[in-house]
Formats: sequence, C-alpha cells, structure tokens
Amino acid sequence: MEAVATAEARRPLRLRCSVKNYDWGMIGQESMVGRLFALNSKQDIEAGKPYAELWMGTHESGPSFVDLGQPEGERLTLKSLVEENPSVLGEKVVKRWGMDLPFLFKALSVGKALSIQAHPDKELAGFLHKTHPELYKDPNHKPEMAIALSEFKALCGFVSVKELKDVLTHVPEILELVGEESAIKFMKIQVVDGNEVVKALLQSMFTTLMTASKEAISEALKKLLSRLGEEQKVRVLTVKEELVLLLEKQYPADVGVIAAFFFNYVKLSPGEALCINANEPHAYVSGECIECMATSDNVVRAGLTAKYRDVQTLCSMLTYKQGLPEILNGDSLNPYIKRYAPPFDEFEVDYYLIPSGESVVSAEISGPSILLIISGDGRLQMGVASVTQDVSEGNVFFVPSQIEISFSAGVTRPLQIYRAGVNSQFFDQ
Repeated sequence: MEAVATAEARRPLRLRCSVKNYDWGMIGQESMVGRLFALNSKQDIEAGKPYAELWMGTHESGPSFVDLGQPEGERLTLKSLVEENPSVLGEKVVKRWGMDLPFLFKALSVGKALSIQAHPDKELAGFLHKTHPELYKDPNHKPEMAIALSEFKALCGFVSVKELKDVLTHVPEILELVGEESAIKFMKIQVVDGNEVVKALLQSMFTTLMTASKEAISEALKKLLSRLGEEQKVRVLTVKEELVLLLEKQYPADVGVIAAFFFNYVKLSPGEALCINANEPHAYVSGECIECMATSDNVVRAGLTAKYRDVQTLCSMLTYKQGLPEILNGDSLNPYIKRYAPPFDEFEVDYYLIPSGESVVSAEISGPSILLIISGDGRLQMGVASVTQDVSEGNVFFVPSQIEISFSAGVTRPLQIYRAGVNSQFFDQ
C-alpha cells in the first residue's frame, strides 16, 4: 500500500470502517450499526445477522481504512496514516500519546444485554496485557462515554447502602448465596461507618455471589423465578424484577441475572450520556448509542456472556463505589452544536444538528477528529472553499488537527453529525 503524501493527509479523509457482529447486536435492517456499515462499506446487510458495533479509529482489533479511491485491498489503515504523518495529530497529542489516536469511536446497536464487565486502569491493563496478551490486547485503560440515540438501558455501578439493604431484605435467594453472616453485618452498617468498612463488606458479598457454584446459582434462579411467578399474580413487579426476568430469558442460569440486583438500573433518554470510569462495573441492556473511549479493547467479564470470564480479576479490581452515576446532557456551543466533555483527557464528543439549508462553521481544533454522519446529507468544506465534499448518512471522515471545516445541510432534511476528538480541556493545560 502506498503512503499518503503529507499535503494529501492534511485534509478531511473518507474512512471505511470495521463492523462487529457480536451476538448481542440488533439483527439485520433493525440495526442502526448494520445500516451505517452498509452505507459506509457499500455492502449489503445480511438478513438474520447481528450488527453490534461500528468501529472508527486505529485499534488493530477493528481498524479503519483511508479511502482515496484505491481497490479495497490496497487501502492504507488510518493507523499507518497517522504514523507516517504525525503532524495530523498535532504536536501536543504526539507528545502525550505518541503516534496514535488516543480515542476510539463507536456506534452500538444493543439487541440483548452485554456482559457484566469492567475496564482496567492503566496499571492493571499493563499487567493483564503482559501476562495474557491473547485476552487483553493492549496495555491501555478504557474510560468510556455512551450517548443515547434511543431509549438506552444499562446497569452501572453499585446501588446505595439503603437500596442494597432492601435487596437483602426482600430477595431471599441472594441471602442464601452471599451467606447470612455477611448479610447481617451489612444490615448493621450505620451512617457513621466509614467507606472502607462498607466497601469491604460489599466486596466480600459480591465476590461470594460471583464465585458461587453453577449448581447453587441454578437452584437460586429456579427459586427466584418461581417466587416472582407467584407474586406477580398479586402485585406489580418492580422494574428491577422485570429486568431480572428478561435477563434470565437471554442468559438462563447465569450468575449475572442475580448480580443485577447489586447494580443501578439506568434509563437514558436520547441525548443523555453516561460516563464510565476504569474499574467500574456495567452492562448495557438495550438500545442504540454513540460510544467513545480511550483507545483500548480491554474488557474483564464475569457474567451474562458466553465469552471468557475472569471473575477473580473483576471482583478484585472494582472500586465498589456506590450511588447513581453522573448523567451528562451536553453543553451548547452554539444553536447547532452540543458538546459532551467527560473528565477524561483522551476524548470528547460533539453533536451537530444542522437544519435543512443551514450552515455551521466548526472552529479549528487543536487535535484530530473523526466525524460520523448519522442522517441527512449536505456538504463539508475545508478552509476557504479549498476542499469540498458531499456528505451523507454512513460517511465517516478523519479530520487532521488545526483545520477549520464547515457543514451545509441539504434542502430536504437536517444533517446530523457526531464528532469525536481529544478533550478540548487537554489543550488548555
């Protein structure tokens, strides 16, 4: 594959991106990811096939390719492009993260629950990658942010002390699994008890649950399903109980079904965003979202999955922080652009909603960006009319650092764009 000249690399470049067909993805035409991938790759959607994630970035597990009109097999990877032309990243980005994008951009279509999982911090990621490179593909941490495109449901973080006491009181099947002695100690927790006391007891109970035998979990779930079946004849089940019934249908006899009682159940409306730091447990349940994270594919799983489970690592790595996660609503930069800025240097995401026939200028940005056209059509212009490109749904572009671009929406419908880039606050440090 031929290298791209520096001058050619210093303009917006169209990307062809990778898709993941994990079994939890939405099926065929139902999947936004499937539709975007089909438009991006000019391939047909396969009926009956799950389309879970569209990857946009430089990670080798799902590389993006620069499309300059070459035959598919001759396209340069985006990673090769930035390595050969580090100026596209900007000096400060190269100094901090080397010759690579520090963020990975995705679109997700979640048809059934993902695994109960957490992403390691940098120290643990380095250790896991060194000792098990076949499982943990890189030495990087993976804080992430999910922006809901539809109603988006997720489990995230541990419930409060009060709510967990309620669980221990009303879910006898959990009491059997974690042990009465541990449960009694937790029930006696007072406000004056320090966080370390609470964390130690929570970690002990959660680890006991997650390491219970398959036979014990299967028996507990049988009792739970039987009890809820009887109780729903005389009362309305709680939202968490309804979720547990759904998860059991998707993952029969799985410890993750019962573990759901330990986690906050979050429902995002379109436009709301969830931030997840390293070492925090979570599991997406359903819906579609835009996701951005540090460039990593490290996932430690322990339930609701047929993939490899590293239960001891997950139970030992968690922070055991309790309470509801922070929900971001984005900050308006102007009438057409909203910014989601998480507390992570590696990334931020802008959402553009440009009405039909209108235009907006995106000021010069100090770092590189990736653009995803979600819907609509129009034109992209770089600088003072030096480069223009038609844009439409499914298009993905890499935009080098320090380039001003503008967008014009077509006359028939609004243009919707998501931009991932390095967190702007990083450049103010």
